[in-house]
Amino acid sequence: MLFQKIDKPFYRKKRSLQLNGQMIILDQPIVMGILNLTPDSFYDGGRYLVEKEVLCRAEEILLQGGLVIDIGAVSSRPGAKDVSREEELSRLMPSVAAIRKHFPEAIISVDSFRSEVITRVYNETGDFIVNDISGGKLDDNMFGTVAELGLPYILMHMQGNPATMQVNPTYGNVIKEIMLDLSEKINALKLLGVNDIIIDPGFGFGKNMQHNYELLNCLDSFRLFELPLLAGVSRKAMVWKLLEITPEESLNGTTVLNTLALMGGADILRVHDVREAVETIRLVSELKK
Repeated sequence: MLFQKIDKPFYRKKRSLQLNGQMIILDQPIVMGILNLTPDSFYDGGRYLVEKEVLCRAEEILLQGGLVIDIGAVSSRPGAKDVSREEELSRLMPSVAAIRKHFPEAIISVDSFRSEVITRVYNETGDFIVNDISGGKLDDNMFGTVAELGLPYILMHMQGNPATMQVNPTYGNVIKEIMLDLSEKINALKLLGVNDIIIDPGFGFGKNMQHNYELLNCLDSFRLFELPLLAGVSRKAMVWKLLEITPEESLNGTTVLNTLALMGGADILRVHDVREAVETIRLVSELKK
């Protein structure tokens, strides 16, 4: 068996990231708060479309204990409309600049799969973490761009693309195939000199309900990479479809799955509800002492 659950922690996970000359320490799990600049995201689309709303959300994330503000301008929900590079930039640039101005110490993550967008935002606003849902699949220049700019990179697994990913996703062995895909891309990134890599198995991105729960149940398998691990299950269909509720009613289920992700070794929780995730981390950390 190539991959199996690990009972004893023989690995030595990377516990820090370099960003703008500063060290981000991951001795304890951290929270990444979601700030969607889109009108059509599955849960909070249309809430943060003007600067005042954006700044209020950024402040809320920080005051509630979030360490990273993850800013995205293109919805990746299944069936979402395509957004041009120009439209993505027109949404991103003013918001990132405003957050930089009002919260200069904030750590920002930019959620984009386009290398040209990453370069433009970097040139005008400075360093940030790159959060690429496609793991370089949708832009052949992404890995080289991240290496050239020296930015931390969230490498996510996605089968297919946002338009097709939930059309009968199929795996022979979901854990093995995701780990092989990530392994190849990690090697490619390291050959280019990218050392600050965060892995994200991509809950809901080209996975059905069974795949998602198998992935969560075997999350500790990803310790093999010895890299920080991000879990993004917040209010996703794996919660609300299973419980036959709505995304708006999915906070309790999200907290349960975040707890399980932390027990499985997650270092970063990407969430809509920051305060609840911070509290979850405190409780689980106390349990693990």
